Amino acid sequence: MKTTIRVGAAVGLAVVVSSMLVGCRSDSSSGIEWAACQGPGADSRQECATVSVPLDYGHPEGERVSLAVSRIRSAHPEHRRGVLLLVPGGPGSGGLNLPSTAGRTLPESVRDEYDLIGFDPRGLGASAAANCHIARQDLATERLRPWPDADGGIAENVAVEQRVAEACVRDGGALVRSIGTRTEARDIDRIREALGEQRIAAWGTSYGTYALAVYATLFGDRTDRILLDSSDDPDPDRVERNWLANYAVGVEDRFPDFARWAAAEGNPDRVAQTPEAVRDEFLMLAARLDRAPLSWPGSETSVLSGNGLRQILLDGLYRDQRFPYVAQVINAAQRSDALPAARLSPPEPAAQASTAVMVATLCNDVAWPTSADDYATAVAADRARYPLTAGMSRGFSPCAFWPYPVAPRTVVTASGPSNILLLQNLRDPATPYSGALRLRQAFGDRARMVAVDGGGHGVYPSPVACANDAVERFLRDGTRPDQDLTCR
Repeated sequence: MKTTIRVGAAVGLAVVVSSMLVGCRSDSSSGIEWAACQGPGADSRQECATVSVPLDYGHPEGERVSLAVSRIRSAHPEHRRGVLLLVPGGPGSGGLNLPSTAGRTLPESVRDEYDLIGFDPRGLGASAAANCHIARQDLATERLRPWPDADGGIAENVAVEQRVAEACVRDGGALVRSIGTRTEARDIDRIREALGEQRIAAWGTSYGTYALAVYATLFGDRTDRILLDSSDDPDPDRVERNWLANYAVGVEDRFPDFARWAAAEGNPDRVAQTPEAVRDEFLMLAARLDRAPLSWPGSETSVLSGNGLRQILLDGLYRDQRFPYVAQVINAAQRSDALPAARLSPPEPAAQASTAVMVATLCNDVAWPTSADDYATAVAADRARYPLTAGMSRGFSPCAFWPYPVAPRTVVTASGPSNILLLQNLRDPATPYSGALRLRQAFGDRARMVAVDGGGHGVYPSPVACANDAVERFLRDGTRPDQDLTCR
């Protein structure tokens, strides 16, 4: 739910490589047939292929679906340790191009140790595609996220989520019913097997950390070095429900970084003279836009509403580099000037696939409350306690209408090899430090954590050398800190 529920910038990476050549050359170490990847955005060394997996692991001999995989081989096979699987976030983000993008951030000394492996999770990109045929207007970010109505009620929120759930039940088919984190863990293990590896190293970010935590729980003896960057709370009885609730905590943790920047003297996009005034200006503007949205041609909804502004803030807190855009929208809206150009949305096929995977994962992983009255009460309380997110983190879920049984609980424990390193910013808007600590505690001595006194979602590569050094030593030679470490 994290790398932008809307479905994230990583979706675009999956789309641009959604056509592949396969069946050209068999690797000597596995049965996979590798060929050059088609489409822009991929390193010229990246190869693509498909792996066949069961649609339903309860009936492994039945219907099968294809997963798109990719690799960039180690430039020095004599130094090769194995494979490093790059696991995307989301749920709903593709990862086929990660060897070409995230992979290039690793130093050569680490890349030489591994073949870098990427994949599009089932339902996405070049893998078997999911589609619920959700109405186009309901794909807009501020409608998919459970933002309350302008008056704080949830009637429109309920109506949207009911339409989304009904579309997935009507049109999602067996593929949507199959999608979930335990299924992704089993898909990862089939990729490992197809690669001919007894064990795999892996690097997951955001939702990818939970997918790998489940993999390390179900298949711990098949893991090598596991790097978890920006981790989700693994509470087996709540999982994604907690992740949604944690947005309120994460935004409050992170907002002071933006407020200090937006109040700095000499900043051409300065919002107010003090951080406290920045907060006040934002809250007053959002309330004004609740009452009277501004026309915004080219945006998803053609207006800037209060919830639209709140969503822009949430997205902007992921990276410091996004702060200027947030401030420019605030300043233009305050003056009723022409608003900056709206951010581009992904093409509809990518949005449909990503939304279907997101909904399926949230609803198949865990049971959600069904009472609209209970949601309304929770929204009102959250709206008062965390005004920056206005109750969204307790909003109504499409899973309230989900008719299918949920997957068995996955309890992450300290049982298994001690080969896990967690990497975490102290002020993460999407996967807050408090939630990551719960994953650290669940793993016990299997894990160490490197916390960074910084903000944003996704740590590596970090401006803090101490964190980068810890990651690179771990991937290169398996060395972890003797105890948890905070890098400042």
